[in-house]
Amino acid sequence: MNLPSLPELSRAEYDILRVIWKDGKQTVREVHDKLQQTNGWAYTTTKTMMDRMVQKELLDRSEFHGIFLYTALISRPAGLAKLVQFFAERVLETDAAQVVSMFASSQTLSPQELVELEDLLKDNNEDK
Repeated sequence: MNLPSLPELSRAEYDILRVIWKDGKQTVREVHDKLQQTNGWAYTTTKTMMDRMVQKELLDRSEFHGIFLYTALISRPAGLAKLVQFFAERVLETDAAQVVSMFASSQTLSPQELVELEDLLKDNNEDK
């Protein structure tokens, strides 16, 4: 299974997106403060990562009273799709549908997000 229309995300990019998916529009400082404890990054590293994510069209940056606010341009299920695919095929050696059912059981994703994730994985299978 290959998901060409979905971005490859580094762990750092996924961490940044996770903060924005959870809390909505964020400044670099807000994201940095939430990730600094676990990642140990310098503020400039967070800013550079987020600016690169804008260039990759993973984030949108808008100015509000002289402050840049960042929002996600991809949904959480789209960000998870390749991770789910990799985990299913390489770690569990199973079908991605079984991993999606784990998300359903854990209630990690909303019902709408689960449908989107299933659709993304299903569409990719049909493209083969």
